[in-house]
Amino acid sequence: MAIINTGSHPKALWPGVKAWFGQKYDEYPSEYTKIFEVQSSSQNFEEDVATSGFGLAQIKPEGSGVTYDSHQQGYTSRYTHTAYGLGFVCTREELADNLYGKVAMSRAGSLAFSMRQTRENVGANVLSRAATAGYTGGDGQLLFSTAHPNAAGGTFSNTLATAADLSEAALEDIVIQIGNATDQKGLKISLRPKRLIIPIESQFDATRILETQLRVDTANNDINALKAMGSIPEVVVNHYLADTNGWYVLTDSPEGLKWYDREGVEFTNDGDFDTDNIKHKGYMRFSAGWSDPRGCYGSEGA
Repeated sequence: MAIINTGSHPKALWPGVKAWFGQKYDEYPSEYTKIFEVQSSSQNFEEDVATSGFGLAQIKPEGSGVTYDSHQQGYTSRYTHTAYGLGFVCTREELADNLYGKVAMSRAGSLAFSMRQTRENVGANVLSRAATAGYTGGDGQLLFSTAHPNAAGGTFSNTLATAADLSEAALEDIVIQIGNATDQKGLKISLRPKRLIIPIESQFDATRILETQLRVDTANNDINALKAMGSIPEVVVNHYLADTNGWYVLTDSPEGLKWYDREGVEFTNDGDFDTDNIKHKGYMRFSAGWSDPRGCYGSEGA
């Protein structure tokens, strides 16, 4: 176990240090809340179950009975909450001999910073791993898949047939794909883009694609249809995405990407009778994932 003792910060035992740096920096506002629908949970896990509606009405010949359809249960998405914790231990001597209260007091803030960063990284990883083998959802498919199963049979896609970097053409293709979305029975549904999530590396491309009045990278005097039609209402840069080429269009699907807080971040401390060491720790428990893949369309990049 790592212990902060008088040897950890030897300079803190002597006067003359003008400033200490490296622990405290400004933070970005919370970004995982732009990816997930955040809810609370009071159980060990939460489950969402896919179910189908009914198909199209059938022609009823005179004198004949109507056609009856079935209502079917599909796959189950389970959110099993994971516990995360981090702490530090200080010796009594280190606390007593440290001449710089700023160093000791900043440790609690640094621990809180680490806990917040953990939440951001876990959330961003759901998108970063959208096309990474082994990270499957309740339907047995990756978040980005051309073969998501429907409860009533058949499959649907929420990604490009050929992976592509963010571009005007690729974004238009995804918007069209979202507009052609169907339900578990293959009936058309009103699904709309809500926001585009991009890594910091794509911020300039996204601005050129969505903010110019005319089309990008062409001499033709065509309007920028994506901007004119308001196809993408919001663009959000996520600073924690590991995939620098991936891009993700969140939709207004009611049960898409979800986050459950089982136990919020809490901080506690205690002393050890034998050693007089002081322990400080942070703890939290939550889960993140998706139920309906229709909640996110996009590509992992070329």
